Amino acid sequence: MSSGRPVLSVLGELIIDLLPDPVAGADLDGAAARYVARPGGNALNVAVAAGRLGVPVRLLARLGTGPMAAGLRRHVERSGVDPAGLVVAGEPVSLAVVGLGPDGSPDYGFHVLGAADWQWTDDELAAVLPAGTAVLHVGSISSWTPPGCEAIARLVERVAASGRTLVSVDPNIRPMLTGGPAGTALGNTPADVRARLDRLLSRADIVKVSAEDLAWLEPEALDDLDAAALRWAARGAALVLLTDGGSPLRVARPGRPLLHRKPPQVDVVDTVGAGDSLAAGLFAGLLGAGVTTRAQLEELPDDRLLPIVDDAALVAALNCTRAGAAPPTREELAAARR
Repeated sequence: MSSGRPVLSVLGELIIDLLPDPVAGADLDGAAARYVARPGGNALNVAVAAGRLGVPVRLLARLGTGPMAAGLRRHVERSGVDPAGLVVAGEPVSLAVVGLGPDGSPDYGFHVLGAADWQWTDDELAAVLPAGTAVLHVGSISSWTPPGCEAIARLVERVAASGRTLVSVDPNIRPMLTGGPAGTALGNTPADVRARLDRLLSRADIVKVSAEDLAWLEPEALDDLDAAALRWAARGAALVLLTDGGSPLRVARPGRPLLHRKPPQVDVVDTVGAGDSLAAGLFAGLLGAGVTTRAQLEELPDDRLLPIVDDAALVAALNCTRAGAAPPTREELAAARR
């Protein structure tokens, strides 16, 4: 990270996604006949998508042990992501078995107990966060799973207090890990997860939240997503993006009218990594526009923000045209704009 350009730092987990191979079909019992292993996880997907868009980006992640670890590192490096934020860890890599619905939406089965992703310490984070960080993005399972979530929260609080870095939060809820037997084994209860997220959201400048997240966080909010978006913006973030699959994207800013943006229509293979790609597209646009502080984000007029949001939605749409999290390059995005 010596270019002198503002850096996007993405903090979170590395997960191997086992995706059903559509070519192999199903076995006699109706289960997928074959699975394909692909790099995944919210943080990895965001960082890779940003790297492919030409953004200076560092991934802060604990790289666990096992045969998949080397492939994860190569995936990071090939995508233009700075690997200096990878902490070599003794715990195993996380694994997610993915099922796909008729519309391409994913369902997850997680194998993550004792994994490397949840073990962050203050010293580890201090050692890998680059000084030139303009945007710090956190979220998903690592941000609300102990013990590492406490170190992440303290880092977010320090960064937010400095006033020099935009903080972005994506709850990215995985209900089976927020409670029940799996959640309990990880140290999560629904009340704990909500409290940990509230701590992060109270310091966030940018929030990306999905209707699926709201279905768990605030089920009643689904009755009026417009009101929910405005309410979330009133909590303190300068910008809230509320996604709802292929339905219009809601853009909420404190004290401003709610805006809707229709995402591009594409032939969907699956939606794995779509929200992560959208977030990366947003960060690429903001950094490209020179927006690196809270004040600059608040002053950004809608007529400059909306083209950035539309580009981010296009990045997400292009990701959905391919299997797994496979975001476009900067050149592919430019071609799609034309």
